[in-house]
Amino acid sequence: MGIAFTVNGEAKRVEAPETATLLDVLRNHLGLMGTRYGCGLEQCGSCMVLVDDQPAYACTREVGTVADRKVTTIEGLGTPAKPHPLQQAFLDEQAGQCGYCLSGIVMSAKALLDRNPRPNTQQIKQALNGHLCRCASHNRIVRAVQRAAEALRAGGRS
Repeated sequence: MGIAFTVNGEAKRVEAPETATLLDVLRNHLGLMGTRYGCGLEQCGSCMVLVDDQPAYACTREVGTVADRKVTTIEGLGTPAKPHPLQQAFLDEQAGQCGYCLSGIVMSAKALLDRNPRPNTQQIKQALNGHLCRCASHNRIVRAVQRAAEALRAGGRS
């Protein structure tokens, strides 16, 4: 039977138990390696994806809960040849050092900018509060989100 859902704009059907984590299905069934395992407890944000355009922790989310829904991962935003404005802003601001947590941070930032194209610094920090980054790139990350907001308002894609 399987579980059917849309991932990065493509209809998918996976044969997995409904109780398997979305993270496991994305990585091990669909080969989408950009979503990372960090803590497994919804405390670090490395696994953040969008479910129906809302941030969701993939490490604890059961895949059965996304049946017939839309899931977006970091791979669904842009490509190396044509990065999404958020991805480009993170590159331009050198917002990552190790980069392990960045895919989750970018996904939360995407959800923020989709609902608020002009966030202030406090709103950005609040939206990213569920993410741990040990590289001390916090100021660069905030600047990257601000830069992306400007680029998107100037006509970049969403």
